[in-house]
Amino acid sequence: MAVYRRGYQRYNEGLTSHAARLMVMPRFTWERMLSQKFVLILLVVSMFWPLLCAGFVYLANHSELWQGFDGGFKKFLAINGNFFSIFMKAQSVYALILASVAGPGLIAPDLANNALPLYFSRPLTRGDYILSRMIVLLGLLSMVTIVPGLLLFGMQAGMAGGDWFWQNWYLGAAILAGFALYIVTVSLVALTSSAYVKWRVVAGAMVLAFFFLLAGAAEMVNEVFRVEWASVFNIGYAMNTVWAGMLDLEIPDEKPGVWECAIFIGALAAALLALLARKLRAVEVVK
Repeated sequence: MAVYRRGYQRYNEGLTSHAARLMVMPRFTWERMLSQKFVLILLVVSMFWPLLCAGFVYLANHSELWQGFDGGFKKFLAINGNFFSIFMKAQSVYALILASVAGPGLIAPDLANNALPLYFSRPLTRGDYILSRMIVLLGLLSMVTIVPGLLLFGMQAGMAGGDWFWQNWYLGAAILAGFALYIVTVSLVALTSSAYVKWRVVAGAMVLAFFFLLAGAAEMVNEVFRVEWASVFNIGYAMNTVWAGMLDLEIPDEKPGVWECAIFIGALAAALLALLARKLRAVEVVK
């Protein structure tokens, strides 16, 4: 049969697993990121605070090291929700900086070089592409948030015994769920900035500005209208409030509560995901 008479036929042979296809891009992207000196420096610096917290946990569980101090010092050394709340707030700053450095280079090069048709011509959907890029940030940011947080919780549980674990198991769940929510939110901000801004430096600045500008606008509305409800639009406050609810901490009555902040974070994530999906198209018609 002549070549020109052979019509196009869809490839119906066996494919690699869906998980294997998703991990192709993250595997090579992690290798490239970890070869960057600035990323490695940030990862090393972000470990200082967990190491200090580990020393604090060790000191709190060895009373012979602080004998002679009054009862107030013992209360200061208590490992509870306040301790993990301070830890999570500090590590979230490192995660935000890492996302602003690593995130902008994930999607912008593909858009600048018209690489999306090559990706989508393979068994890879837009959802798969977004998920694979998000896995990159999930793995990177987990190294400075979830992993050290769970290690601290495990260290405290191992030293304090089973009774402490069964009374405070929700703290470990709060660390996992709270950091996961934060990582997803920050990753969506970073990926959306990368998709709409071609220059990495500007996109990285947009990630940081997104959080600070919303916080400033929320405080301005509160001051002008003498209200407190605008604080819900401050991502930092909203995230800290959700964490406080998970850690069973007290939340001021006059401020927006846990559910209001959780709804705002969910709506923000949905809006960012919609903007990202709208931008990632293999073919775009310009009128």
